[in-house]
Amino acid sequence: MKAKEIRELSDEEIRQRILDNQKDVQHQRFQHAVAGLEDPAGFRSKRREIARLKTILKERELEKGNVTDDQQ
Repeated sequence: MKAKEIRELSDEEIRQRILDNQKDVQHQRFQHAVAGLEDPAGFRSKRREIARLKTILKERELEKGNVTDDQQ
């Protein structure tokens, strides 16, 4: 997912996608430990997508001034 597409999403949709991708990464880690991955590049792309999502969410929070100590 490109940054332009992510910026079109609401904050709640971004948070949900972060959770979904984190679950996918966790599942892929388990799968890799047990039997190996069919697509190891997919693991890397999920981690990068999580980073993009978190970056854009953080940008929005900084614009609004809603950053708390536990989010830093």
